[in-house]
Amino acid sequence: MSEKLLQNKKNGMPVLLAILALYGVAILALLWAGEVFGPAGPGGRGAHGLRTGVMAISIVWLCLGWILACGLKVLRPQEALVLTLFGNYIGTLKGEGFYYVNPFCAGVNPAARTRLNQSGDVSERPAVAGKNELNANPSGNKLSLKVMTLNNNRQKINDCLGNPVEIGIAVTWRIVDTAKAVFNVDNYKEFLSLQCDTALRNIVRIYPYDVAPNVDTTGDGQADDGSLRGSSEVVAARIKDEIQARVTQAGLEILEARITYLAYAPEIAAVMLQRQQASAIIDARKMIVDGAVGMVEMALERLSENQVVTLDEERKAAMVSNLLVVLCGNRDAQPVVNSGSLY
Repeated sequence: MSEKLLQNKKNGMPVLLAILALYGVAILALLWAGEVFGPAGPGGRGAHGLRTGVMAISIVWLCLGWILACGLKVLRPQEALVLTLFGNYIGTLKGEGFYYVNPFCAGVNPAARTRLNQSGDVSERPAVAGKNELNANPSGNKLSLKVMTLNNNRQKINDCLGNPVEIGIAVTWRIVDTAKAVFNVDNYKEFLSLQCDTALRNIVRIYPYDVAPNVDTTGDGQADDGSLRGSSEVVAARIKDEIQARVTQAGLEILEARITYLAYAPEIAAVMLQRQQASAIIDARKMIVDGAVGMVEMALERLSENQVVTLDEERKAAMVSNLLVVLCGNRDAQPVVNSGSLY
């Protein structure tokens, strides 16, 4: 089902004025028929019958004229109203204005009372834990066409290495087809929330939390450096495309998806922290050893070039050992001064 816009319906003000004018005429006619302005004039039965007919029409209008006022609709900017007539979809009103439609038309919005953790759906009362719906202050049957932000709850998902991680996303979206949003799915807000969770789970299972060897995240058969922590922009783009493919049938457009929270699950967070610390220590030690070896090589070369002292292989090995101990040690060295001969 595709959207059908109702054109040339911004005539609410003339209709409202006409209804008010008819009410005024009906009141005056009722007073005239009731001989409030004076006794009945000549005319006999004809005049009496006229007064009776005018009185009946006035009473009927005063009792039922309000039904026409039910067709008056007011829309603010970035609002829409999906209308049905006896179960049939007749069209959508879009844009700010004062409209008049068939008074028997009914606005449809199955997600009017749904409250999710998103902009535009924040209730004045605190949300009840574990519930997505609140019936306080519903926004009526109008659909908001504004850009909305859905901030789903954090999920615990296993990455491609089987490590449990907690991740949360914020999805920016809006309605582009009101008919699809209302009639193609039962509740477009809950539908979007569910599809966000599903898409997030499918994408996260492709990536490791951190860079890991022999992991293919692109599907081209070659290992790459993709990870949840280091490739957040790429991961967010893939999540956005995945959600968009799922919610197109609901008339929704996904503008952006961003990762708002990313961490290891509590049960392995301490172990992974120790692993990261060990990796950092190993990298630091490797850099220290590389630098120390370079300094020892430079010292031996300078001593040989300047012919400061001539050392045999055994003394060179001892010198290298002592320099490496001094340069690679965690604490300051305490050398022993030899006051005797070199040999």
